[in-house]
Amino acid sequence: MPSSIDARLAELGITLPEVAAPAANYVPWVSAGGLVYVSGQVSRDEAGAVIKGKLGDGTDAAAGAAAARTCGLGLIAVLKTACDGDLGRVKRVVKLTGFVNSAPDFTDQPKVVNGCSDLMVEVFGDRGRHARSAIGVAGLPLGCAVEVEGVFEIA
Repeated sequence: MPSSIDARLAELGITLPEVAAPAANYVPWVSAGGLVYVSGQVSRDEAGAVIKGKLGDGTDAAAGAAAARTCGLGLIAVLKTACDGDLGRVKRVVKLTGFVNSAPDFTDQPKVVNGCSDLMVEVFGDRGRHARSAIGVAGLPLGCAVEVEGVFEIA
């Protein structure tokens, strides 16, 4: 039976992306002590192509927030796998860490990572409220605009 979270995703018109195989020597997620740690998800479009860009140098905060939202979709997709397909097991989004590919003078990293944070609250309601870091970096894998990793509490 689909969970209320699956119903919420359908209500929002959200289709989760396929979980990509790791590109190096790591796993998509690790479960320990009731927590699931999800590896960083890079910004990807609906076709799976990397959303590239440097915030503050040709890419604005609104485009960055849209890219961060796609990272959130990737996090939820991996989390669903970690929960054996049952997102109803998610008790809390605990922590998100967002990395924003930033020009040296770009300071709106929090506005960018809001794209992922807002998605978590849209999907999980109050269980989606979380602690967070939004960090500007000089570069990210594949030239992506944003990467976000997460920690989730599950039943």
